[in-house]
Amino acid sequence: MKLSCAGIRDRAAWEQAGIRLPSFHWEAMRAGTEQAPAWVHFGAGNIFRGFIAKLQQDLLEQGLAHTGIVAADTFDYDIIDKIYTPFDNMTLMVSLLPDGSMDKEVIASVAQGLRAGAAYPQDMARLKEIFRSPSLQMASYTITEKGYALTNIAGEFFPVVQADFDNGPEGCSHAMSMTTALLWERFQAGGAPIAMVSMDNCSHNGEKLRASVMAVVEQWLDRGYITPEFAVWVANESKVSFPWSMIDKITPRPAKVVEEALSGLGVEDMAPIVTSKNTFIAPFVNAERPQYLVVEDRFPNGRPPLERAGVYMTDRDTVNKTEKMKVTTCLNPLHTALAVFGCLLGYESIAAEMKDPQLKALVEKIGYDEGIPVVVDPKILSPMDFIHEVIDQRLPNPFIPDMPQRIATDTSQKVPIRFGETIKSYAARPDLDVTGLTYIPLAIAGWLRYLLAVDDQGRPMACSSDPMLDTLQQQLSAVSLGEPESASDQVLAPILSNPALFAGDLCRAGLAGRIGGMLREMLAGPGAVRATLEHYLGR
Repeated sequence: MKLSCAGIRDRAAWEQAGIRLPSFHWEAMRAGTEQAPAWVHFGAGNIFRGFIAKLQQDLLEQGLAHTGIVAADTFDYDIIDKIYTPFDNMTLMVSLLPDGSMDKEVIASVAQGLRAGAAYPQDMARLKEIFRSPSLQMASYTITEKGYALTNIAGEFFPVVQADFDNGPEGCSHAMSMTTALLWERFQAGGAPIAMVSMDNCSHNGEKLRASVMAVVEQWLDRGYITPEFAVWVANESKVSFPWSMIDKITPRPAKVVEEALSGLGVEDMAPIVTSKNTFIAPFVNAERPQYLVVEDRFPNGRPPLERAGVYMTDRDTVNKTEKMKVTTCLNPLHTALAVFGCLLGYESIAAEMKDPQLKALVEKIGYDEGIPVVVDPKILSPMDFIHEVIDQRLPNPFIPDMPQRIATDTSQKVPIRFGETIKSYAARPDLDVTGLTYIPLAIAGWLRYLLAVDDQGRPMACSSDPMLDTLQQQLSAVSLGEPESASDQVLAPILSNPALFAGDLCRAGLAGRIGGMLREMLAGPGAVRATLEHYLGR
């Protein structure tokens, strides 16, 4: 059985294998999208394939939509060439259930896959055509938080961004300047309204997208590449809206057990690949079943009936509260704590970590004891129910092959939100004592210990990629395992006082001494990380 339009025509074989197939007419969907595109998505990775594309599939199956999504990747073009095109843009979605069973479905709602880059003029011409079309209602994004960044830690524009500023809308390379260039196309074609919807897992994602686009607009306006009227149009959110959203679904790397199960059922060519940009990806997506998407309902050119596919359509304040609930309290801080300690202790699975009594206690303390007191109830989801599901069902699911090493990626970009916001909330509340926090400081100390690239046995350990890794490791270069006093308050102060890392100054907050003390405990020698966890969390 081959995953393709032709391959799924033998419905009996797929259904006998327990794989659901789409019931809508795939060729008609594709033709309709060609004529009147309504939705384009940037970022063609697993969260899109395993979640967002499924939303449109559900609408197509219900007869509530008749066009699909055009997927574009701005970074890793091998995904389009090797994962989309050979399979007619279809994905085999595998939901991994806690009892070990697998729910399998072919997702066929992607009408076209495009490479959004100057080296692919035909693909870019198609994107421009799509953005000129009045039928286009929305462009959505899952390009990760760093995809919106225009500057480095020093506030200097990245060279690729500066080149886009200097060269203008033609031939852009960065996702944000490319987005702005496509909006310029739309404006020149009549300026039909559009919603630009970040669905990335970061705080105030719509605000980040809008700020980056407006920065590009300002630079191009100064250089005379665009008109003042265009700048006014983009800034008018009745014309170009930037809704906020909160997304939640764990879509880890492709699992060998899933690949083998699919091959055993007769599905061909399911082996993962590693792209030239080092993305490990497969024709299938394996993921947990729980998923949440909350979107601010501001779509000036209309939208698909996403609420009929399980999306919470609401106002900005509710999105913000829901996002803060997840990102600062109920999920993401727990993930980051597990990531850094999991790497130090040699774990290769989040689920396995949840069997570790100290690590399970750590996430319970961070979530229930230190996070819940400052969480704001968004009303549409119960924070306590959400965190119970995370701790009791989602993180311990042994069939979700998520690795601490993956989650540890870009930790410096995550810490300000995942821990910094809770610290700020404590500092702002007269009824709470920020210096009484224990377990969030323990997680931060664990991250500093992780940055030494030496595990708890004293062996060299690879740190996951992070834009600040070199800088932070240089700042910690004098710190050594077996020499606790090498992590002096003076050495740690430049890091702990950096508001870019913690959304505030931890020295002024009164937490630097506690964090430094915990780090020094972890530096006593091999096994000191475990001993420190036992000290604070019991045996």
